[in-house]
Amino acid sequence: MVKLRLQRFGAHKAPKYRIVAADSRSPRDGKFLEILGTYNPLTDPATITLNAERAKYWLSNGAQATDSVKIILKKNNVIEEK
Repeated sequence: MVKLRLQRFGAHKAPKYRIVAADSRSPRDGKFLEILGTYNPLTDPATITLNAERAKYWLSNGAQATDSVKIILKKNNVIEEK
């Protein structure tokens, strides 16, 4: 199964994240299928860059978003709030 999730990169105590489409069996910082965007929680407000078209493509093909990625997608109006 494909999941949309965060992949950590950045220095020690300065996390930055990539939003990636990855196989659910791969480790957090392991192989991924495609980079969809980035997320930097240290800026005020948090900086999010996202390729919304590709995120919609993966979701339409059955990918599941993790809870943290769902929040990011809702903020960028990729998925609708219920």
